[in-house]
Amino acid sequence: MSAPGQARDRVQPARRVAFDVIRAVSDSDAYANLLLPVLLERSGLHDADARLATELAYGTLRRQGYYDRVIELAAGRDVARIDPPILDVLRLGVHQILSMRVAQHAAVDEAVSLARLAGSRSSTGFVNGVLRTITRTSADEWRRRVVGEQSTADDRLAAESSHPAWIVRAFRSALEAEGRGAEIEELLDADNAAPRVSLVALPGLAAPTELTGATPGALSPYSAVSDGGDPARWPAVREGRVRVQDEGSQLAALALAGSRPIDAGERWLDLCAGPGGKAALLAAVAEIGGATLVANEILPARAALVRGALSVFSDPPVVLEEDGRDIGRRMLGSFDRILLDAPCSGLGALRRRPEARWRKQPKDIPELTALQVALIDSAAAALVPGGILAYVTCSPHRAETVAVVEHAVRTMGLETLDTPGVLSPILAQPADLGTASHVQLWPHVHGTDAMFIALLRKPAPEDAPR
Repeated sequence: MSAPGQARDRVQPARRVAFDVIRAVSDSDAYANLLLPVLLERSGLHDADARLATELAYGTLRRQGYYDRVIELAAGRDVARIDPPILDVLRLGVHQILSMRVAQHAAVDEAVSLARLAGSRSSTGFVNGVLRTITRTSADEWRRRVVGEQSTADDRLAAESSHPAWIVRAFRSALEAEGRGAEIEELLDADNAAPRVSLVALPGLAAPTELTGATPGALSPYSAVSDGGDPARWPAVREGRVRVQDEGSQLAALALAGSRPIDAGERWLDLCAGPGGKAALLAAVAEIGGATLVANEILPARAALVRGALSVFSDPPVVLEEDGRDIGRRMLGSFDRILLDAPCSGLGALRRRPEARWRKQPKDIPELTALQVALIDSAAAALVPGGILAYVTCSPHRAETVAVVEHAVRTMGLETLDTPGVLSPILAQPADLGTASHVQLWPHVHGTDAMFIALLRKPAPEDAPR
């Protein structure tokens, strides 16, 4: 058996970084999108090697459910009976064999070296045997075997697309409500594709044209799309005047800001502001229009992130650390506009958070919707009469979207506004925003996360019939 140092030297650096990410996700519930940039910086990987590490880590995590079934068939045992570090080695190896243009012998050899680091001499033989068994069957045949075990259409889609079946059903329900039921496979495919890197130039502080080599965004007038590489290569990004932000998130903030002309002196609230991306865009637009933004975030660590995001302004907005459910009572009728980007399941961002699909469970939804209902009630109370609320979730699950809006309309007396009508003139290019009063964005249609945006208005006394 090789000495530890020798074994480490034999593992290609990009694969080692990817394995460390996968292991931390499995063992410590780490977030891949937060950990990977840190490990890439520490490792000194750049360009092609950094892209390889990213594809290895994210691709393995996205397809984990599918790969686990392939491993079970090849190994003849349940993955629960495989030591977790060795299982992660196998997952990484299977991704290279079945989904990447990597020489099979190289994928197997690297996996054996990783197994030597992660386990015992016997585990290297096990990894070698399982992966060589997998190489003897084509990717198409493995797909037929895995999918053929399933009894329903949704279960087959779930197995092939490597999504939990309950998520497939929730997505199908949301699509069918918009007449898009036939697009379920396109959505699942988009969920498994690496997303583009979108940036936002904070108005009044930067312009997309400063990002030499980037292309204009398709939806937000303040967006640009990176051509690859580290966004920090642009000075405007290093200075905080340009941020990495999905165009769907940009549109959520811009819908509230553009819901009507801004009157100087308006007070705006970002009720659940962490980590601060939408708050920064709102603050920039508010400053131009003469409005004032207040941000709130209950968790101190996330509140610190919000303060960091807002520090680019000469007079940064105030950041509160309060329970958003209490703000309506404490600050009754205080704000002209409120953004409620509610805590949610995050099912709309699975392409960016590949491990999230395996962490969420159907039982999580009722607890989240109870919180969302409490927050929207608080937000409604904090609005001035005639004030506007943007209810936003990064989830298309109807229990977290239309059901919460319907509650606010029914119990709080809020009125729905024409959200597509507000957003359409803001868009950089025309887009299909649907025919409902809300907007549901989709990765396969709009190239964004699956953001839900609904604008609501609190009735004013002058609205009453005379």
